Amino acid sequence: MQLNFERPDYQYSLRSVAATGARINDRVLTASFIIAPDALVEDWSLREAATMHPDDLEPMLALRPELILLGTGLTQVFPPAAVLAACLQRGIGVEVMGNDAAARTYSILAGEGRRVVAGFLFR
Repeated sequence: MQLNFERPDYQYSLRSVAATGARINDRVLTASFIIAPDALVEDWSLREAATMHPDDLEPMLALRPELILLGTGLTQVFPPAAVLAACLQRGIGVEVMGNDAAARTYSILAGEGRRVVAGFLFR
C-alpha cells in the first residue's frame, strides 16, 4: 500500500507498508521497528503481539508519546492486557491494528503534528 509521495515536514516518513516490510523515507526495513516523527528505532526485538510484555514498551515510552499505535502484522492481534494497562496507567492512549491501518493512522496523526509513536511487527 503506497501512502504518500511528498516528504512531510518531519524527519521520518512512513512511505509504504507491505507484508514483508516498510519503506521509511528512502529505506526499506524488514524487521520490526518503532517510528515517531523525529525518531526511528530499528530492529525492535519484538516479533509477535501475543508474546508482548510491558517491558517491550520501554523504547516507545522513551519517545514520550501521547498515543501509541501498535501494528501487529497482516491482522489485528491484541497484546496481553498488562501491556495495554501499562500505557493507560501512564495516561497514554494505545490503539492496536494491522500494519496497513497503523501506517495510515500514523501518517495522518504525524501530519497533524501529534506526538504519535508507532511500533510495527514483522516476523
